Amino acid sequence: MRYVHYLLLAAVFASLQGCPAVIATGVGTGALMASDRRTTGAYIEDEGIENKALGQINAKFKNATHINVTSFNRHVLITGEVPNEETRTEVGRLAAGVQNVKAVSNELTISGATGITSRSSDSIITADVKLRFLNNKAFQADHVKVITENGTVFLMGLVYRKEATAAAEIASTTGGVLRVVKVFEYLD
Repeated sequence: MRYVHYLLLAAVFASLQGCPAVIATGVGTGALMASDRRTTGAYIEDEGIENKALGQINAKFKNATHINVTSFNRHVLITGEVPNEETRTEVGRLAAGVQNVKAVSNELTISGATGITSRSSDSIITADVKLRFLNNKAFQADHVKVITENGTVFLMGLVYRKEATAAAEIASTTGGVLRVVKVFEYLD
């Protein structure tokens, strides 16, 4: 029975990939924004940035790519796979051109798109990292956003350096993680 409970938690975490605070607090967006270090305006703008960037990217490249856009405090992380360097560069340019974007971390790889097996594994890794974050004492789990792409875990958030170090250590010792990339904004 315990394993069924863990599987259900993993499924919930996977469906809320960018929202660890929803799970940690068990309530909706109001509590998420209340514990978030971003301003309410930045939180709302991040949602808009993600939607606008993905809309422009998908309109231009249709099904030729697998791209994820994550915005945190107006800093955009682009992950996924594209067929060539020209596409990679253009996707970065499109994301940077969205209103209110401060910076872009273009982590796209040039390769064929990952399959369902890889993406499922990434969801499980993300859920596992988030569960492990909930059990730590060094930082609040909802201060770190976790994105996993092809075994690489990207960590975003407004954090202190000691929190970043603790988060990276937890993520790097999680099963299935090949690499950890910190895309943090530091408060100290």
